Amino acid sequence: MNNKERELVVHNVVEEIYDHYPHLWDKFGQNGRDRTEEDNYHHLDHLKAAFDMDSAEFFMDYTDWLNNVLTSRGVGTFLIIDNFERLIRQFETLKLEDEKEQRVYVEYLQQALQRLQTLSSKR
Repeated sequence: MNNKERELVVHNVVEEIYDHYPHLWDKFGQNGRDRTEEDNYHHLDHLKAAFDMDSAEFFMDYTDWLNNVLTSRGVGTFLIIDNFERLIRQFETLKLEDEKEQRVYVEYLQQALQRLQTLSSKR
């Protein structure tokens, strides 16, 4: 994924999140929006690393870690699920330069969603 594609995906996802959950402005302010943007760049970085290593488990470990960190800060698992679903929709909508990379990202995100749904049902 090139830098232009990364920026577009992150921008679109963050805009969608804050349009859909306007109360996040009240709860977290600009700092929360900035962290959401950073988080999405981290999601993409970890997807890229997992893709390069051909390791879905690497992204699953990241997903577990992310869930633990964010839920400890009052961000519910459902928001992570929502974020990953939005990433999937972006990858399914946009035509990225590397089709294989795009396809694998969606696969890893779908696996992560299954993991998160299992984790959220245990709470």
